[in-house]
Amino acid sequence: MAVGKKLNRKKTMAGVVRESSMLDRVLTTTDLTALGVGSTIGVGVYVLPGALSKYVAGPAVVVSFFIAAVASVFAGLCYAELSSRVPRAGSAYSYAYIAVGELAAFIVGWNLLLEYTIGGASIARGMSLYIDSLTNKTMETAFRGLYEIELPYLSEYFDFFAMFIVLLFSVALACGLKDSVRLNNLFTLLNCAIMVIVIVGGSFHIDFKNWSLPKAEVPNWAGEGGFWPYGLQGALQGAATCFYGYVGFDCIAASGEEVKNPQKSLPLAIVLSLFIVFLAYSGVSAVLTLMIPYYAQDANMPLSHAFHVIGWTPLKWIIGVGAVFGMCACMFGSMYPLPRILYAMSNDGLIFKSLGKVHPRFKTPFFGTIFAGIITGFFSALLNLQQLVDMMTIGTLLVYVMVAVCVLYTRYQEQSDFDYDILADEYIESTALVTIKVQYTKRQILKQLFNFHKFVRANSLSSYVASLQTTCFTIVCFPLGLYLSHWYELNSTHWIIVQVLVGVMILQLVSITMQPASKTPVAFKVPLVPLTPALSIFINIYLMFFFDIYTWTKFIIWMIIGFAIYFGYGITHSKENNPEINIVNSSQSKTSLNKD
Repeated sequence: MAVGKKLNRKKTMAGVVRESSMLDRVLTTTDLTALGVGSTIGVGVYVLPGALSKYVAGPAVVVSFFIAAVASVFAGLCYAELSSRVPRAGSAYSYAYIAVGELAAFIVGWNLLLEYTIGGASIARGMSLYIDSLTNKTMETAFRGLYEIELPYLSEYFDFFAMFIVLLFSVALACGLKDSVRLNNLFTLLNCAIMVIVIVGGSFHIDFKNWSLPKAEVPNWAGEGGFWPYGLQGALQGAATCFYGYVGFDCIAASGEEVKNPQKSLPLAIVLSLFIVFLAYSGVSAVLTLMIPYYAQDANMPLSHAFHVIGWTPLKWIIGVGAVFGMCACMFGSMYPLPRILYAMSNDGLIFKSLGKVHPRFKTPFFGTIFAGIITGFFSALLNLQQLVDMMTIGTLLVYVMVAVCVLYTRYQEQSDFDYDILADEYIESTALVTIKVQYTKRQILKQLFNFHKFVRANSLSSYVASLQTTCFTIVCFPLGLYLSHWYELNSTHWIIVQVLVGVMILQLVSITMQPASKTPVAFKVPLVPLTPALSIFINIYLMFFFDIYTWTKFIIWMIIGFAIYFGYGITHSKENNPEINIVNSSQSKTSLNKD
């Protein structure tokens, strides 16, 4: 098989759904919603509002959280549709394998491993620093006495407590999902209760003057005062960082094989968890910046500091304890999906198969969970927190782009139309017989750009055009995102280029809209397709350009390592490399096509 065909080989929808699973189906909608909320409301809500309002966005941090929420909602809707189509372990990885192909699936899976590994490490490190701050830096002093690290981008000391936290959660997850889920539900309930206390209690001490402070009343380093002390650019930069606060809800989609009723529970839990998280972030950031001026915020413990300033000292300690519980729930949500991604990728042969072996007693990928815990614990003890956050976020944004692309790919393909190599040569459209070959002429493609063939049912040609336009739209988003991320530096020539790019993108969306959509019934569908997935693609790419060159460099190195693993191992050990499996899949797809 040629290398190009290997990179594009896909799984069939029917084949994936029929795959047997050894994982236990024990999760309900409530469990999933608690998992999504718990994995999202953690370090972000207890730390981000203070640091961002003080140094980056001012009171406009509320807008930053709103922009990040919009990006997350678009991504969440896309996840909801795909999870209802393919309720399997692996999340976006499985979706990409079906819709785009094997190489795209590996890229998504590799970035999900980055997201969950670095995400778990950053939460463990944040929890360690938070607890240490409540005990007057006792652990830091002790760890520095053992050994100090003097290398750039690394921690100044090896954080044994952070590593212990990760290993403890890994063992809990490896030895029994249901009990650990119940504990997570308790942590999440306590966390939400703390958020309600903060919002309600803080509302008695708000002063709207703090959103309109004149420049004369703020320090020289604190911008221009008012609601936008650091300008619109500050709010946009804050949005890129605020996005970290919403990362985590996608762990719901990774649990598809362990849900009692996945078609109903997965999309509902995703939407509910994002709504609850948005209310928490927007409410807390608004109350916090109205209680005390933005420049007076504490960058490390903003909530406790704010209530200490107004004289509510007992509540300060309640919030401190609640923050620890919140981070425990967030830690669980970050650690939980990682072995599931390893399980899905190892079962497909793209990484080592031993990582996906399910324990006969615990019904969990035991070895993969422990292995992931050791790697995550090592990162949490050794790496710098800010570098972890940035690297995790840029990888997550790329995953969200791919999820939106998968929605557009699948929405314009019939269920039987996932493998172009096995398509029938003929399709019946109304009463006319139309012959469509796998190798299309330029005339056929150009004529179908705006559906001049007048197809009313999705077929191989219309699906090809929709997929081509989706790919081109995604590519155009990169230069447009780069330009708009530096909008304050653009001259007249640059703005002309921006207008041309926008015009091209509009034409591409019109072309996609005119293609006949799939009529396959799905429990949940993204509204306003192709506009909603297109906005998700653009917003996520746009936010990627707010990270510095050092973050991009480390991200590229991570991708190079991944490609080395795929081309050195995965491409030859892939389950789809087995001719017998391909024959079975082809037979299933042909049978489905003939029935149509």
